Amino acid sequence: MAERLTLAYSAAERDALGGELTAQSAGTSAVVGRPMERSASLVLQGLGGDPDGFLARQLAEEHVEAADLVFTMTRRHRATVLQMSPRMMSRTFTLREAASLLRTADGALLAHEPDLDSRGRQLAATLTQLRAARIVQRDRQRDDITDPMGGDLEKFQRVGDAIAASLLPLLGALSATGVKPG
Repeated sequence: MAERLTLAYSAAERDALGGELTAQSAGTSAVVGRPMERSASLVLQGLGGDPDGFLARQLAEEHVEAADLVFTMTRRHRATVLQMSPRMMSRTFTLREAASLLRTADGALLAHEPDLDSRGRQLAATLTQLRAARIVQRDRQRDDITDPMGGDLEKFQRVGDAIAASLLPLLGALSATGVKPG
């Protein structure tokens, strides 16, 4: 859902972004080649995304190495990414962790960067600096968005809403105006 929401946002906000974001998802336990789960597809459509053409793929080291930023749904997924590529620590966050860190950042900080690539690099650097200063949470589970597989439509909706609530402010921060939605 996060991949397809990013693509929908990028298409809708191309001018504000000053370019086009790309996003690719991959699972740590993906059933390769499977289309999106029906409940996920329905939730995604309700959030403005398009599930058409989605096929699951397994996370591989080359995906991690090629990414400018990696957002995972759980701390366990983040650990898997970092086992594949330890040097990606400064560019790998759980989605909720990144959104939480962004809430403490100066909203205009990224707007001064001349282009989308520069804003992306600055976002990664800012999140890394903020993570270094972050007070360790007693309840670190708040960084996780649980996998809804096997759940009912309501569970998928809660997960979709959690993804959107964390993702949209991060995408907004990448816009040339430095807007942090939500």
